[in-house]
Amino acid sequence: MRRLQFNLFTKILLWSFLNLLVLGTGLLIFINLQYRLSPLAIFQGEGNERLEGMLRLLGPEVNDKPHAERDAVLKRFSDAYQAEFLLVANTGEQLGGPAMALPADLLADLKLGPPRQPPGPKPNIHDEKQGPPVRLRFMHKTANPTRYWFGLALGLAELDKTEMTRATLVVVSDSRSAHGLFFSAKPWLLMAACVAALSILLWLPFVRRLTRAVAQLTTATEQIADEHFDVRVNERRTDELGRLGKAINHLAVRLSGFVQGQKRFLGDVSHELNSPLARMQFALSILEQRATPDQCAYIADVQEEVELMSRLVSELLAFSKAGMRGPAIKLEPVRLRPLIAGVIEREANQELPINVEVDAALNVTAQPELLARAVSNLLRNALRYAGTSGPITVAATQHDNRVNLSVRDCGPGVPAEALHKIFDPFYRLEADRARVTGGAGLGLAIVKSCVETCQGSVAAHNLQPVGFEVAISLKAA
Repeated sequence: MRRLQFNLFTKILLWSFLNLLVLGTGLLIFINLQYRLSPLAIFQGEGNERLEGMLRLLGPEVNDKPHAERDAVLKRFSDAYQAEFLLVANTGEQLGGPAMALPADLLADLKLGPPRQPPGPKPNIHDEKQGPPVRLRFMHKTANPTRYWFGLALGLAELDKTEMTRATLVVVSDSRSAHGLFFSAKPWLLMAACVAALSILLWLPFVRRLTRAVAQLTTATEQIADEHFDVRVNERRTDELGRLGKAINHLAVRLSGFVQGQKRFLGDVSHELNSPLARMQFALSILEQRATPDQCAYIADVQEEVELMSRLVSELLAFSKAGMRGPAIKLEPVRLRPLIAGVIEREANQELPINVEVDAALNVTAQPELLARAVSNLLRNALRYAGTSGPITVAATQHDNRVNLSVRDCGPGVPAEALHKIFDPFYRLEADRARVTGGAGLGLAIVKSCVETCQGSVAAHNLQPVGFEVAISLKAA
């Protein structure tokens, strides 16, 4: 099973959301624990004000009223608050509201009421100046169906009685918050949303700046790996990413110096070797004219070795020249069809067919000599390794402002693990460097240097079921 992959920006955002989720879960656990230990603890503030307001309205309407009128008042409050309202004396006698079987635990709690009020005139327990004494006596939960029973201590004045009746207002609801009467989740949800929004606003600029810097460093590193040593990254940051940027810029400068120095060295050495090799070939030709028949075979062997060295030096010189990018390289419009025709005339073997599928109107922006050398090397490789397997095809198509030029053959192709190495200098698929295999592993390296100097790109891939293709992408003229 393939693992999900997330970029750094997504990972940091997910981590921040996980942080908020853990904080929110901890808060909910704390609230639930507080609710279980002390139900009244979370009913303070706004919840207590709602209870005071409700009791301030309810108290005067049930005091000194007959049972029937109390039922009507409690029914009206039940409809308004979406809960059942009961008035129950602490002896268990129901003083108002619908008849309902009370849980045993609730009845036990009722008998633990406050002390009986002493005889005297009936006080107005709902004086609006002082407010009613709100005290949550108990909270019980029953199952099948799930119901929550809340008990509020209430002193009740009854007709024909001179003392207050110890009573409890029982609120029965299917919700722990009694649909907002005791506790409203909206302020908490609003606060959580504000915290989440504030966290995102604080995190987002930091995350975007961080991931943008990492993306820039990654892109620069990839370009340096493709030998684009002129790339530079922002090194003005004062943190670790700034130090990394400085290191990458320094690395690009150093690598550019090493690579250009290497190619310049190869070019200088190759140029210096051309003269003695030419003199050796001239001397061997004179020696061959004066040699006896039994000496000609030895001279031929020496001539072959000198010729191999001469070809190797020529390839080294071509590689170094192709890789020396500078202002001296001037790109110009090049007609593809005539250029390819000239290359085929020089390189093609009459016994092996080469199909050309290039529109005569296609033009590219390149340096003609470098582009011809790249196509020539590709054709030479195709003829050497796959010429007997079938026709070789040179095709070109235009997409928007890019022209894709490809050389395809019907050979066995290249092992998949070697596809990204074949453009490296001196890389060869053969383990040996015998004369029969030929070459020094510079052919495709020269192709890459020539194409990139023309501001293009080159790639290779195997075809199905058989075959091999090298594709060059250049800017259309």
